[in-house]
Amino acid sequence: MTLSDQELRELLQESRTIAVIGLSPNPMRPSNSVSQYMQRSGYTIVPVNPGHGEILGEKSYRTLTDAARKHDIDIVNIFRRSEHVAPIVDEAIAIKPKLIWLQLGIVDHDAQERAAAAGVPFIMDHCLAIEHGRLKD
Repeated sequence: MTLSDQELRELLQESRTIAVIGLSPNPMRPSNSVSQYMQRSGYTIVPVNPGHGEILGEKSYRTLTDAARKHDIDIVNIFRRSEHVAPIVDEAIAIKPKLIWLQLGIVDHDAQERAAAAGVPFIMDHCLAIEHGRLKD
């Protein structure tokens, strides 16, 4: 499922909560800087990292499913290597977010096909912060 710039802009405007899979507490890591940018842009960040209790001032969850029990997740933003993406995407499809996003350098065409079959928009190999900045009014 390919989104036009207008469709993506609207989806980003109506979304409020982003689950970030693999969010690092290290401010030098891209997952942290992208999530900080999205927080400053008004989004609620829901960290999913089993190794930490709290990241960016938010409770961190062991799994996406655990996070979805406490939050309505609009966007699932994945910062994991491509070879680890498949089960995360399947978990994301089960919670029916508005969008599944794989960050720069992360690609899984089979996962993209499964998301499309489930009717969940899917973007891969792009940076959420860059695209948000490019599309914001």
